Amino acid sequence: MEIFTFGDLLNHFPFRHIDKTAVAKIADINFKTEYIQVAGRLQWFELVGEKQGRRLVAHIKDNTGELELVWFKGISYVEKILEVGVDYLLFGKIGFFNGKPQMAHPDLEIFVPQKAGGQIFLEPIYSTTEKLKARGLNAKAISKLTHQLFTQLQPKDIVENLPTDILQRLQLMERNVAYRAAHFPKDEQEFEQAIHRLKFEELFIAQVRLALVRIQRHKAFKGVIFEKVGDYFNNFYNNHLPFALTNAQKRVLKEIRTDTARGYQMNRLLQGDVGSGKTIVALLSMLIAADNGYQSCLMAPTEILAQQHYIGLSDLLKETGLTIRLLTGSTKTKERREILKGLIEDTIHFVVGTHALIEEVVQFKNLGFVVVDEQHRFGVAQRAALWKKAAVPPHVLVMTATPIPRTLAMTAYGDLDYSVMDELPPGRKPITTVTRNEMQRSKVMEFVKSEIELGRQAYFIYPLIEESEKVNYEDLTQGYEQVKSYFPEHKYTISMLHGRMKSDLKETNMQRFVSGECQIMVATTVIEVGVNVPNASVMVIESAEKFGLSQLHQLRGRVGRGSEKSYCVLLTGSKSSVESKERINIMCQTNDGFKIAEKDLELRGPGDIEGTRQSGALNFKLASIVDDKEILEMAKFEADKLLNDDIDLVEENNLPLKNYLQSQKGKTGWSKIS
Repeated sequence: MEIFTFGDLLNHFPFRHIDKTAVAKIADINFKTEYIQVAGRLQWFELVGEKQGRRLVAHIKDNTGELELVWFKGISYVEKILEVGVDYLLFGKIGFFNGKPQMAHPDLEIFVPQKAGGQIFLEPIYSTTEKLKARGLNAKAISKLTHQLFTQLQPKDIVENLPTDILQRLQLMERNVAYRAAHFPKDEQEFEQAIHRLKFEELFIAQVRLALVRIQRHKAFKGVIFEKVGDYFNNFYNNHLPFALTNAQKRVLKEIRTDTARGYQMNRLLQGDVGSGKTIVALLSMLIAADNGYQSCLMAPTEILAQQHYIGLSDLLKETGLTIRLLTGSTKTKERREILKGLIEDTIHFVVGTHALIEEVVQFKNLGFVVVDEQHRFGVAQRAALWKKAAVPPHVLVMTATPIPRTLAMTAYGDLDYSVMDELPPGRKPITTVTRNEMQRSKVMEFVKSEIELGRQAYFIYPLIEESEKVNYEDLTQGYEQVKSYFPEHKYTISMLHGRMKSDLKETNMQRFVSGECQIMVATTVIEVGVNVPNASVMVIESAEKFGLSQLHQLRGRVGRGSEKSYCVLLTGSKSSVESKERINIMCQTNDGFKIAEKDLELRGPGDIEGTRQSGALNFKLASIVDDKEILEMAKFEADKLLNDDIDLVEENNLPLKNYLQSQKGKTGWSKIS
């Protein structure tokens, strides 16, 4: 249980407290009862079954009814302590067996009636394991150990680590008082105050650490200085910008402009929902780099996406006199040589590419600005490889269309500077999302036909495992055949796309769809990132209940990119869990990626989101970034304010915090993240 020291024992908090005066009647138990505390006299107990099916069954009785108790493990220990005719106080989870209530593995002790109306006796209940219980270390024994520890501890043994002015201003308990009250509170109110203090401490310390990592990075990595906004930027902005920028785009551009003029390396995460216009912000930033004599590169996770970026940016830049090239794994040898030469000689201003950009052979004369699209698809080492291509580390802008809840961004990504684009460009129509079941398939197909007859295109998406794992081809092949049965080949053209295809075939099939040569694309989630086909107006997602919320939102973002009304149909099977139904309902209710991300965090918990990125940042004992948003906001505000005033923590008021941080060095999973 990771308890090696007294400090570990102190931080093994009870998962609930039982009020020993609140004893329910056995007759109160019903099908809605989860946990309950009852008292009753033991009538009898006996061993039932053999070998694996062996169990100990007992019956207790109060003046309203009887309750069955059962133990499957630790039987010999329980058998020794039970006595018929003795009154026991029991606490546990209620289940039902053959329609009758049953309590398995209850916490039990001899019943001593407590006086109601006096001091409430809140007894802590600690998590333990079956192995420990068999050795006598049940919840009660851990409670006794912890109580014994508190009798030997002096207040000075639990050292304060928060500045006095924060304690006073926020009216927080002292640390030693909070620890005692979290384990053995006098009443509910004292317990809540203690937990609030300890949650604030966890989140505050985390925010201070993240801010210090950010500050250290600024000190350690000097950046190139973009002194001016010149002709390239102004000419493009005034004469070639295809649409007016949103206020969100202007705000982010200003943040980037400020960062790049400061003399330390920018490391900024730009988060914007699907279609919020992140690419144009990246291009405008690259133009500022060009105005200052620096080259830029944009790295995308797939060839399809890199090519789309290249085509889009080339079109925007054609009147500017700037040179942009595309470098991917399939770039021909002759062209590759030209590009490598152009980058070294500084005749190429911008290069768009895939992982090919990080190969050692790719060298720049003057790299000053790096854009990484869909950053969660790249590892830290891959991003860092781009830094090393310049004597002074280039400024880095990492972009993601996967909305990250604010609380997750403040913890998992708190070491990065952080920009949000929460506004869609004018003219974008919301996508209508509906859910349909298998019985309504033919109606769905008729609707898709009607859209194709209007000259539009459609996606059919299947929930195959990521391309790095073993793909179940049958599902996709069957799906492909099924689509063909509704859309015969003499009348419709269909392409297929999945992660295991050879890249040239993948490319050909994708280009057929982009050019409008084929009307239907049957694909796996390989389509999720960045594919831009404005004419595609309908997406059908098969077995939608098998997808996560953010993935459904990303997939949906492939339609609704043109001026026509777009639709997303979520086809579900008959056996959907309650949670998957909730996910589907949320998708039908909103197009707002931030609301979806918040809900996703709520449903899945932070550990499942964004891979292992935040393992060090979210390792909290008590605090939850889902439930404790207000405390987190307060902790961030206080941490920023404190470091703004005393960055080196030298003021007397801040010395306890400094000492604590130094004592914890090397004990956490924090690291600098590129």
